[in-house]
Amino acid sequence: MSAAGYRVLFMLRVRPGGDEAFLAAYERVRWAVAGTPGHLGDQLCQSTEDPEQWLITSQWRSEADFLDWERTPGHRDLAAPMLELVTERRSLRYAVVHETVLPNGAPR
Repeated sequence: MSAAGYRVLFMLRVRPGGDEAFLAAYERVRWAVAGTPGHLGDQLCQSTEDPEQWLITSQWRSEADFLDWERTPGHRDLAAPMLELVTERRSLRYAVVHETVLPNGAPR
């Protein structure tokens, strides 16, 4: 089985009233990570049913690229301000087996 990339899902619960500070911290993290070798992009999602629940999807070329970044000395320091606002967190990691993408992102 050949993987078509690597995805990391961060499921977070932000403390009540911490949304604005969390979003500001996330802005700093996302642009710092954007130039990392192998990083393809990410998305920040907020639950429509529970506004304290957030999901970050992080897309990587490979597991090795993600792990290389995660092992850097600055990784934890960079994420610390964001994680200080989180009361619960869970990380899930997946190899992408298949991906369906329409040409030019055109809707059907």
